[in-house]
Amino acid sequence: MADNNSLVGGDLSRRQINDRVIIVQILVMIFLCINFLLIVTFFKKECFYTSARYILFAVTLLSDSLLLFMSDFLLIMTSFQFTLQVWLCVVISVVVLLYLTVTPVTLTAMTLERYVAICMPLRHAELCSTRSSLHCVLIIHGLSSVPCIVVLSSFFVSASLSFYKQYQLCSVEIFIFYIWQHHLRSALYQFQFLIMCIIIVFCYFKIMKVAKAASGEDEKSTRKGLRTVVLHGFQLLLCLIQLWCPFIEGAVLQTDFILFIQVRYFNYIMFYLAPRCLSPLIYGLRDETFFQALKNNVFFGLFKRNI
Repeated sequence: MADNNSLVGGDLSRRQINDRVIIVQILVMIFLCINFLLIVTFFKKECFYTSARYILFAVTLLSDSLLLFMSDFLLIMTSFQFTLQVWLCVVISVVVLLYLTVTPVTLTAMTLERYVAICMPLRHAELCSTRSSLHCVLIIHGLSSVPCIVVLSSFFVSASLSFYKQYQLCSVEIFIFYIWQHHLRSALYQFQFLIMCIIIVFCYFKIMKVAKAASGEDEKSTRKGLRTVVLHGFQLLLCLIQLWCPFIEGAVLQTDFILFIQVRYFNYIMFYLAPRCLSPLIYGLRDETFFQALKNNVFFGLFKRNI
């Protein structure tokens, strides 16, 4: 009787996991389709790929899309307990760790661009030229690679060669052998995000000061820039909480695997998917120029087909 109950409970848990994975696939596909449409719109107009704010927006779209795809793959592997050789997990984790940080660093750069546009309008064309934006993209990836390099370097000096051939559930936690590695990663991420938060708060108060002194159209534009900075700050907060998720998941994994699946599912929805759907909202729908181009891009094809 107990065996039958445990079997039924196991089947129920497996069905719940399957349902959740299906829901995630639907959400990921929706977000990836939206991001793809926005990226196509970005490349169709020269005014977008020659403007700093839209170049940085495209970086967040590409970063979010790649991270969604890779993290969704890892979620499926974990949910069905598929294991990978550690060396392959290292390759996948390089991409995930890098682009986990690219989005928040890019958000910080976008906030600085809004600060320059509103508080230093005469220098905006000089500081935010297309050439400067491309250099900024390289700097963003350079800064974002620092946590990845530190985490994997500490792993490389600690792991034996035989460990790379073992099969494990692919998670960042398998790269942590000692408690000092855990503390190092935590300190590095928190320091990085503290700097980003300081920059965003600084820009917010500077823009707010300009908003109080502005009038007419300038005031409307400044207020909109202020709301954009607030949304960037909210996104950054979600990204910061996201970086604490592996620590929580690692602790739960030691006690109960089913609970670990549930916690990882919740974290994925709240702190991976949610921040990534804000980027299209902030610049894809709130920005009048981009939204008009997006609308023309979507409906022109349908209109032409009807003709």
